[in-house]
Amino acid sequence: MQKKIKRWVLLLLFIYVAIGFTLYLVQDKLLFKPKALPANHVYAFKQPFQEVNQIVNAEKTNSIIKFTVPDSVRKGVVLYFHGNRNNVEHYADRVNDFTQNNYELWMADYPGFGKSTGTITEQTLYDDAMILYKMARANFGKDSIILYGRSLGSGIAAQLASIRDCKHLVLETPYYSMDCLMRNYTLIYPISCISNYHLPTNTYLKAVIAPVTILHGTDDGLIPYRHAKQLKAAHDKINLVGIKDGEHNNLNEFAEYKQTLKTILQ
Repeated sequence: MQKKIKRWVLLLLFIYVAIGFTLYLVQDKLLFKPKALPANHVYAFKQPFQEVNQIVNAEKTNSIIKFTVPDSVRKGVVLYFHGNRNNVEHYADRVNDFTQNNYELWMADYPGFGKSTGTITEQTLYDDAMILYKMARANFGKDSIILYGRSLGSGIAAQLASIRDCKHLVLETPYYSMDCLMRNYTLIYPISCISNYHLPTNTYLKAVIAPVTILHGTDDGLIPYRHAKQLKAAHDKINLVGIKDGEHNNLNEFAEYKQTLKTILQ
């Protein structure tokens, strides 16, 4: 009987380790859903824009789209760190919310997304964000730069705001940390040990001096609303705008979202 129990225990342990190892190997495929584009792809955005393909090194190019407004009316720039899927074309429907308030919006694709090349790591995400920020500082004062992180991009924007000055930090559907979020889906595994992507938004917010606004839908099925409430509870300075019935991908359809954004940009 004891031998039989031992065999079952060993079998279950083997299965546990095998699944954990598989999760480690495929984590990039689970977390990132990129859509690559050929270098000669022609963008057809409705808004005026400039395309910048910045060569970082022989293996890496950052594809950046600058959605512009006339120099005579521009108030500043929003550095927009998008979600985990597709590329800038997927997020272009959000641009008008910013440019109509006379802010340029600059959006860079992560490595492997759109025309951006190179290998994606957590540190690369931070390094590329810094490159974009330095590009913005060459044209704008720190008080004219707003950092905006959506979903995956929320941890990236928070990290940048923790080490560089900006006018405002806006987080749309943020996670408390990537470790905390992934525990929702892998309850029995030590995610902090097997994950290559931690993105501790909560930790970074402790060092942010700029005003912080969180926009989060109460019916978000991907990143639960409780993540936003936990961030708010840990940092009193945060302005949490909970959008009733809002989901993960439709907050810009709500009047409360548009009014909050307009207030920040004015």
